[in-house]
Amino acid sequence: QVRLVESGGGLVQPGGSLRLSCAASGVIFRINAMGWYRQAPGKQRELVASITSGGSTNYVDSVQGRFTISRDNAKSTVFLQMKRLQPEDTAVYYCNAEAWRGYGPTIDYWGQGTQVTVSS
Repeated sequence: QVRLVESGGGLVQPGGSLRLSCAASGVIFRINAMGWYRQAPGKQRELVASITSGGSTNYVDSVQGRFTISRDNAKSTVFLQMKRLQPEDTAVYYCNAEAWRGYGPTIDYWGQGTQVTVSS
């Protein structure tokens, strides 16, 4: 099995910063894209940022210029550096990885989620 473990969430004041981490473990032959999603109360889960194995990135418009996604392929880890946080960034953030175990199809795996709350 493949397991994703997130860390780094918490409470921060508006304008502050947080850094999320997500480490993948288990039987992994290759990880393709990795990404961060978020879900606020009463809203649908949305893609915040994604990064390919080659390092190409994509961001939702509302975080462009404030958030930076990166990854360490050797450690199967993805990061999300969040700056100038705003109350509307408050949500549960989920890590996602598209992984191949060396057999069968590529599968989407999800972390358990980490709460980010932006409030004064």
